[in-house]
Amino acid sequence: MRGYIIGIDPGALGGIAVLDGTSGEVVECVKMPSTPMDIYLYLSKWGNKALCFIESVGYGMPGQSSKATATFARHNGHLEMALLALGISTIKVSPAKWQKALGLSGKKGESKQSHKNRIKAKMQSRHPSIKMTLWAADALAIASYGFENRK
Repeated sequence: MRGYIIGIDPGALGGIAVLDGTSGEVVECVKMPSTPMDIYLYLSKWGNKALCFIESVGYGMPGQSSKATATFARHNGHLEMALLALGISTIKVSPAKWQKALGLSGKKGESKQSHKNRIKAKMQSRHPSIKMTLWAADALAIASYGFENRK
């Protein structure tokens, strides 16, 4: 078993959550580091003692410019390369999969903001000692999914 479970919500406004691999308790939760080197240095703290679950994204958002899509894809590549270089085993998980497993799937007619707030509320109830933000909520939810579904 791995010592840590890392959950990553990629993107400039995303975050990284680290759970203890035995207890599932939050070890650390940080905003997404801003540069490729900062990403690498942060993830190097966990080395190959971790198993990472990263949200599988890679498609542009409707209405998003090609420049924004390219920037996001490059950022995602930085994350993947840092994990690879550090020997951190990584599993990609779709938003639909982790949300369904945690009972957080979007509801018909629900706004994106309402859905995000539901995820935030559920993660706050699971981790009351953490000052919950939207970036922390998704990263913690992905890490929680990983903790509950690791093999």
